Amino acid sequence: MPTFVTSRDNALLKDLRKLSQDSTAYRKLGRVWLEGDHLCRAALVRCLKPQIAVFSESFWPLAQAEWAQAAIKNIVIADGLLPEISSLESPARMGFVMEVPAQQALLPGAASLILDRVQDAGNVGSMLRSAAAFGFSQVIALKGTAALWSPKVLRAGMGAHFALRLIEGLSPDALDALTVPILVTSSHQGGFLHEQNLPVPCAWAMGHEGQGVGDELMAQATMKVRIDQPGGEESLNVAAAAAICLHTSSLRRAV
Repeated sequence: MPTFVTSRDNALLKDLRKLSQDSTAYRKLGRVWLEGDHLCRAALVRCLKPQIAVFSESFWPLAQAEWAQAAIKNIVIADGLLPEISSLESPARMGFVMEVPAQQALLPGAASLILDRVQDAGNVGSMLRSAAAFGFSQVIALKGTAALWSPKVLRAGMGAHFALRLIEGLSPDALDALTVPILVTSSHQGGFLHEQNLPVPCAWAMGHEGQGVGDELMAQATMKVRIDQPGGEESLNVAAAAAICLHTSSLRRAV
């Protein structure tokens, strides 16, 4: 039987409010709030077991058959409390509370995506999706990058988090441990991406939306490339650039 919650002063609801409103609350609480059935399904596909499943009171009668065994514990809350624990314009009718995976050690030889102070949560989430789609299993977020487990990054990632080895808060010098070559994109130096003999595996580095890859990381790069833009635009959105580079690398790996 589920536990019914009707008070907004409930300790769990207080935590969920923090997790939905504060991008870095997960670091202090050690938990993350997955809002909506898509993210919840993505976690279950990876055989993850949520600590708590939260359902709205009106949805619970419909949810029992499909979701009742998904979590260790089920909580049903009054519909009127949903907006308080949601970061969406239209609150989802369910969600999971899960432990944040422990920070893992960097794998020196893994195909990787390096995020250098990428600020926009939507860009970060999109790049996680591309990394998962194109076989780059490790994502290394340097200090100054948007929090990887924040609500906005989770939504933009669409479940990619659960397929990746995520490491955040590193300094550029930590990348010295990598044994794969580091590749960076630049709008003004290096050969065109489609003309290069790309190393496999490798680590692609993507930089700040306005400033690009920092000088320290640029100095560590084995190869610098440009993405040909015959239409004449000055630059690409960093998430679009990442998708192009990661996809191009994945084609080289398939040859």
